[in-house]
Amino acid sequence: MILGSTTSVALAGLEGRAVKVEAQLSSSLPGLIVSGLPDAACRQAPERVRAACTSAGAPLPPKKIVVNLSPASVPKSGTGFDLGIALAILAAGGTVRQEACGGVVHLGELGLDGSVRGVIGILPAVRYAARSGLRDAVVPLDNGAEARIVEGIRIHPVASLADVIQLYADHGPPDRWPPPAVVTPSAPAEPRPVPDLADIVGQSEARLAVELAAAGGHHLLLSGPPGSGKTMLAERMVGVLPPLGFDAAVEVHSIRSLQGDTRAGGPLDLRPPFVAPHHGSSLAAMVGGGSGTIRPGAVSAAHRGLLFLDEAPEFRNDVLQSLRQPLERGRVVIARARETVTFPARFQLVLAANPCPCGYGSGKALRCTCSPQRRRAYAARLRGPLLDRVDLQVHVPAVTRSRSVGIVGEGSDAVAARVASARWAAVERWREHGWERNADVPGPLLRTGRFALPRSVTNALDLALESGRLTLRGYDRTIRLAWTHADVQGRLAPTAEDVGIALMLRTNERETAA
Repeated sequence: MILGSTTSVALAGLEGRAVKVEAQLSSSLPGLIVSGLPDAACRQAPERVRAACTSAGAPLPPKKIVVNLSPASVPKSGTGFDLGIALAILAAGGTVRQEACGGVVHLGELGLDGSVRGVIGILPAVRYAARSGLRDAVVPLDNGAEARIVEGIRIHPVASLADVIQLYADHGPPDRWPPPAVVTPSAPAEPRPVPDLADIVGQSEARLAVELAAAGGHHLLLSGPPGSGKTMLAERMVGVLPPLGFDAAVEVHSIRSLQGDTRAGGPLDLRPPFVAPHHGSSLAAMVGGGSGTIRPGAVSAAHRGLLFLDEAPEFRNDVLQSLRQPLERGRVVIARARETVTFPARFQLVLAANPCPCGYGSGKALRCTCSPQRRRAYAARLRGPLLDRVDLQVHVPAVTRSRSVGIVGEGSDAVAARVASARWAAVERWREHGWERNADVPGPLLRTGRFALPRSVTNALDLALESGRLTLRGYDRTIRLAWTHADVQGRLAPTAEDVGIALMLRTNERETAA
C-alpha cells in the first residue's frame, strides 16, 4: 500500500474540526513533506516523526513521503498531529493495517525516543471527536485522565509509539485493545479550599453586596482605603457561589486545557474559577490572542466564575475598556486575517479600587497626599461605560476597633445556603424564559408586562432616572438587583425597601434606602 490515512483534530478556540491525515509514498528522492497550512511547530513534525519511528523499531522507508492535513484551508497549529502523521505513514508502508487505524483519532506529540508526550487542548479536541460520532481516541498517557472526562468515546492512553504499533499488530482496531493497566478515575474532585467569610469582621454593607452579587450574578466594585478588606472579600466570594454543573465544569476544564493549565489533568473541579490577573496585564493577556496560536485570556479563564481586578484603576485604559463586550455578550471574538476565534467569557467582574493613588482620599483625608487633579484623574479611570455595567458599587470603610473587636462574622456555609436558595427562586421564576440568574434578564421584561413593578415601589428609582443620576442601563440593573435582594429575603417580589437598598448599593447614596 502506498496511501494511508487516519484522523486528528484541529482546534479554533474551543471548536474543533476533523482533520484527515493522509500519507503517500512514491519512488522519488527520499524526503518527508507536510502540507495543509501547518504552523511552525507542525512544520517541524517530519524530523520528530522520523526519529520516533526509528526509535520504535519501524524506520520510515527510503521514499518520498507526502503528508497532507485535510482540509488544507484550515490552519493547523501545535504538535498534536505528530502521532497521526506517524500512523498514516506506517499505514501507507504496511506496518499498521489501514482498516484498523483509519477511523481512529490520534493525538499526541512524539519525542525523538519514540515516547508519546502530552499536548494542550486534549479535552476540547476529544469533546469534538465524541460529538462527531468518532468512537476511539488514542491519546498520550499524560492526557489520559483529562480525556476520560468526555463521555461517549473510548480513550486509549499510550506511552510510546512502539506500544501503539504493537497494540495494532496484536489486536487490530482499538476497540479490541485490552484496558490499560492503570485506570485514572474521572470522578469530581473535592472542592478546592477557599478562605471563609467568617474572617471578615464588620463591613456589613460590603458583606451584603458580596452575598447579593453571588446570588444574582451581579458585577461588583469595592472601593476603600488600603487594609479595609476589599481583597479578602473578593477572595471569599467564590466560596459562596453554587458549584458548577457537569457541562459547565467540562467547559471550564476545556479552557484550562487550551491554556496548558496543569489542573486540567486532574479530576473534574466543580468549584467556579477565580482569576486575578496582575494590573500590568496586556490586552492579549486579558481578552486572549497572541502573535501565533490564538489562546484564551483571563476573561475566558474566569468563565463561569470570578474575574477579580485588584487595584483596578492601575490597569491600562484599553485593557479596562476591552471588558465591555464580554460583559454584555458573554463571549470574546478575536479576528485574524485567516480565522476568527470565539471564546466563552461569561464571568462575574469584581473590581477593587482605592479612592486615590495614595489610598487615603476617603474617610482619612488628612493623610491624603494627592492633589485634587490627581484624585480626579485617578477616579476617572473607572468612570463611563464600564462602570455603568457594574451593578453594585460599594464603599468599604476602614475597620475601626469599635467595628471589629468581639465581632464574629457569619461563615461562608450560611451565606452559601441563602445564595443557593435565592438562585433556585430565580431559576423557577425565569425557567419559561430560559434564564437562570437575575443579572441575565433583559430590562424590557422587568419594565413591562407581568414582572413590572408598581410606581409606588419604583418611585425612588424613577426620580434617580429623571434627575440623571442613573442611565436607563443603570435603571434596569438596579431593578435586577432589587429582585435579587427580594430573593435573598424570601419575598416573591421586590418591595420599595428592596428597590431602595438596591439603589443605595449601586450609587453609594444611603438616603435612598430610608
